[in-house]
Amino acid sequence: MECIILAGGFGTRLRSVVSDVPKPMAPVGGRPFLELLMDHLLGYDFDHIVLSTGYMHEKIEQHFGNSYRNIPLSYAIEDNPLGTGGGIRNALEKCNDENVVIVNGDTLFRIDYDDLQRFHSCHPTRLSVVLRMVEDTSRYGLVSTDCADRITRFAEKEASHGPGAINGGIYMIDRSLLESFPLGTAFSFEKDVMQKLYLDEPFFAYTSGAYFIDMGIPEDYLALCKEVK
Repeated sequence: MECIILAGGFGTRLRSVVSDVPKPMAPVGGRPFLELLMDHLLGYDFDHIVLSTGYMHEKIEQHFGNSYRNIPLSYAIEDNPLGTGGGIRNALEKCNDENVVIVNGDTLFRIDYDDLQRFHSCHPTRLSVVLRMVEDTSRYGLVSTDCADRITRFAEKEASHGPGAINGGIYMIDRSLLESFPLGTAFSFEKDVMQKLYLDEPFFAYTSGAYFIDMGIPEDYLALCKEVK
């Protein structure tokens, strides 16, 4: 398997506690968060990781170089912000496989990637979205599915509350899904791909109850640091 990690965000919400490194390099227990994320990938059959970078990308490259614990690393650098969709489209140029795993670089979600791959291959889809059940969906937005795990609705943050399933920030996609978007164009994977196309073609949801934390805001980042310590 190949994996793209989206590590190019500005980390604006985290600036009050981490300002001298890009968000995925925020220190957790004396190590960059990105190391914790990739440590989990090491337990599966990934043989290539592409880091989609932008803001302060030099600090990521200087720390990791061309490999992480024998897994080859490539860098897809954004000279200008491309959004999540444009970043994925750009990083896919560094990949060889038809199906690629996409991971948000500020979320630690310890799913079973082998099981995700089996799920994706067993469904007639170009996109599998990993969902996580939470007690309050208002921070993330709600994702609804039918009895066959096909996604039937994406509700914005303002329109959702209470318990339910949220987008966990991990996907498995067929690269053809984004080929119609010109390389170098900025767009949102969430709004311009998922929320626009799910009614026209089947997108499926893989739901996991594995450990999950989004460290994109100071409260959760500090909570993660405390847990690791």
